[in-house]
Amino acid sequence: MGPGNVSCRDSLLRSDRLMLVYQLYSNLKDLWRKSDCDHCITAGFQSLKNDTLYYMTTLNQTLTCFEKYQQGNHSELCKNCKNTYKDLNVLYSGMEKNLTMCIDIEDAMNMTRRLWSKTFNCSFPREETVPVIAVSSFMLFLPIIFYLSSFLHSEQKKRKLIHR
Repeated sequence: MGPGNVSCRDSLLRSDRLMLVYQLYSNLKDLWRKSDCDHCITAGFQSLKNDTLYYMTTLNQTLTCFEKYQQGNHSELCKNCKNTYKDLNVLYSGMEKNLTMCIDIEDAMNMTRRLWSKTFNCSFPREETVPVIAVSSFMLFLPIIFYLSSFLHSEQKKRKLIHR
């Protein structure tokens, strides 16, 4: 502690009028926190965490597959790289749920998804489309059925009134 119970670090960081060094330090610390870098690096900043290493390995396998099949017909790439890309997506979703990812993993996944969908024009068939179409069709025909039954019912009442 220095004069006035101020630490040496604080007195050095706040020594100029603009506190430029302190502002840089604060902004970098805030950037580190917002990027969730602690989720990817071990406590002593010695290495990447196991989840991060596994994700990077899976990402490299996916990108290697992309490079292998990117020449020529992209439908071959979509077929041959589907499993590795799907594994990467599953891993990413798990890390997202467990809050074990940092901004670097998020950026890498965004880039990979952009490659898959925009550059190579690949997609997954959605499993939930059949139930959605069935429910939508039912909802579409429900008013038609209602008005048709209402019309038929009202016609029957008119006939009964005429016959009496």
